Amino acid sequence: MRKLKYHSVAKKSTDFWGWFFVMFGSVFFVAFLYATIVSKLLPPLQNPILTAIQRDSYYCFLVPLTLPVLVLAVYFHWLSMKLFKHA
Repeated sequence: MRKLKYHSVAKKSTDFWGWFFVMFGSVFFVAFLYATIVSKLLPPLQNPILTAIQRDSYYCFLVPLTLPVLVLAVYFHWLSMKLFKHA
């Protein structure tokens, strides 16, 4: 019976952290989407922080330039695992 109680507490903790990371990732994704796409389509804003985000051009190029590097990293990871497996 005690094992079942511990399992219930562990499941609640796991559920909490799971939802926490899902919500954190969702908020981060929406903020990044705003910084890269939406802010460029809006008229100039009065808030200095939002104006700095609007004028920034770094993050607009970060994602498109990261994709080829990601493809190469995945390929080299696959290649190294094949070489290690058959060595």
